[in-house]
Amino acid sequence: MDLVVGLDSSTTATKAVAWTREGQAIAEGRAPVPMSNPAPGGFEQQPEEWWQSAVTALRQLTTAIDSKRIAALAISNQRESVGFLDAAGRSLRPAMLWLDERGRADIPRVTAALGAERLREITGKTPDVTPALYSLAWLQRNEPANFTATQYFVDVQGYLALRLTGARATSWGSADPHGLFDLREKKLSPEILAWLGLREDQFFPAEPPGKVLGEVTAEAAAATGLRPGTILAAGGGDGQAAGLGCAVLGGGRAYLNLGTAVVSGVFSRTCRTDPAFRTETSLSGDGYIFETCLRTGMFLTDWVTKRLFGLDPAGDPGCYDRLETAAAAVPPGSDGLLLLPYWSGVMSPHWNPDARGAMVGFAPEHDRGHVYRALIEGIALDQAAGYDAIEARGEPIEEIVVIGGGAKSPLWRRIFADATGRELVASETVEASSLGAAMLAAVGAGWYASPPEAARAMQGRLSQRLSPDPHRHAIYRELGAIYAGLYPAMTETFARLARFRECQRA
Repeated sequence: MDLVVGLDSSTTATKAVAWTREGQAIAEGRAPVPMSNPAPGGFEQQPEEWWQSAVTALRQLTTAIDSKRIAALAISNQRESVGFLDAAGRSLRPAMLWLDERGRADIPRVTAALGAERLREITGKTPDVTPALYSLAWLQRNEPANFTATQYFVDVQGYLALRLTGARATSWGSADPHGLFDLREKKLSPEILAWLGLREDQFFPAEPPGKVLGEVTAEAAAATGLRPGTILAAGGGDGQAAGLGCAVLGGGRAYLNLGTAVVSGVFSRTCRTDPAFRTETSLSGDGYIFETCLRTGMFLTDWVTKRLFGLDPAGDPGCYDRLETAAAAVPPGSDGLLLLPYWSGVMSPHWNPDARGAMVGFAPEHDRGHVYRALIEGIALDQAAGYDAIEARGEPIEEIVVIGGGAKSPLWRRIFADATGRELVASETVEASSLGAAMLAAVGAGWYASPPEAARAMQGRLSQRLSPDPHRHAIYRELGAIYAGLYPAMTETFARLARFRECQRA
């Protein structure tokens, strides 16, 4: 048994990757997960599809390698998504995903009862549409029969653990993002549960990362190709798993995932809460992650390329290279064009689902290169402000490990290094969340005594180190001060536009 598996169940696909003791990926399987959009702002998946996708990915993996080599596996999962099960573990209705915005109207109702500051102090999360708490409040109000009939409210890892082992269990790192978890006590908040009228036994017990949750049953082994008795260790949310995969354990290191959304995290041994970030449990098991999140990251490159420029990357795969070449020829600051990247609302630090994107400063000389560069700069300036806020609260950030699709672009890396004023280094590990889960599987298998020990032994190789250019950084500091005033100046406009949209839809 010389391998462990990180099973990464993300929003759109499941990846099963086999890793060595040194953190080398040797084989993988993957399968899509279908998603439905049954109502405006509603995004759902069937938990059975989570399972079937995992089965397909694991079956591909165990076809490529001998399953007898696999000592253990652990799961990293899409966060905040919640399923609704009966007493037998059957789904009563589709799961509501982290993308679901139907609970936005319930945010004022929840905060009026519990208090925004109190919720942030308990859970580390400023009231926002993303945590499952607000999906539960929506279900309670709109589908009371389903709410009452639900025996178990379950995260993705908990559901897959049930199907793999028959055990009702999950991890701190998967229960925490739902917004009902007391960060300091490492258990569900009695105060929040009481307001919802729910019991603690309606949720799977949350265990420390790396703890053995159970063993793969004969039935699950027959479906997946895994060996019966294979250990399943507690994993965690995919964001925290990526942080562990990058060995973000303090020492001034942050991870930055330039994916569809832009997510970055910094480790802290102390639990602190603030609107500038959301606080999550660290999968190291001994600390916390201060996390910033921008809903629209690389999503914007697709949006601008397809909808604004009318280009088709499928038929013209070189269009991105041409756009980056044009953007690289534009000076820092895009000749006065500034972009606010809030196409899908804003999470940290403003927590306003009504915010929207804006481009300010258009002039006749601007072209595609200016727009594309302003897009990257807007995202980078937003992230730089997040790092400054975290540092102001006592956690230094000196080195940023960058992963995700944007990490492949020299232009994205250069702009982020210059805008943040910090060393940027690329991880050669593509599947950082799977690697983080594999580290926890290695702990469950007894290879390493703790998640930090596993992370240090298995972390991916880093390369392409970039130092910020002092001259360009000074330009971005000046531009950042202008950027900081853009959202406050438009807050009332966003509110009025939101009311206008609602009236038009009515």
